[in-house]
Amino acid sequence: MLPVDAVIADKFEAEANSKTVEVGKIPAGWRMMDVGPKTLELYKETLQGAKLIVWNGPVGVFEMPKFAEGTFALARLLAQSGATTVIGGGDSASAVKKAGVANKMTHVSTGGGASLEFLEGKELPGVAALLNK
Repeated sequence: MLPVDAVIADKFEAEANSKTVEVGKIPAGWRMMDVGPKTLELYKETLQGAKLIVWNGPVGVFEMPKFAEGTFALARLLAQSGATTVIGGGDSASAVKKAGVANKMTHVSTGGGASLEFLEGKELPGVAALLNK
């Protein structure tokens, strides 16, 4: 699912000027730094009743407090979902930890690319080596 609104900034800096706009109305020279509240509501509605949620990649520049709310809100949403939650990737793992909900996730992996390849059914060299003993 793609965002419908975004928190944008006039430069890639923690204290940049920012505002929330519809995705199709991002002015030239501005950059998307986080998802907006309408997007979070859409994600919430979509994820209701989910049995399994796999999350790989933050939805904003969560390292900058001004642009962290979307990522942290999504992390809290997953923690409260009741679904099996699999978090893949170092940035996503860091985000759920910073949001204070890492312990509420079913599994947190720092291997984002490897997690996705595993889900695709690809052979992982490390696992193959262990199986070959």
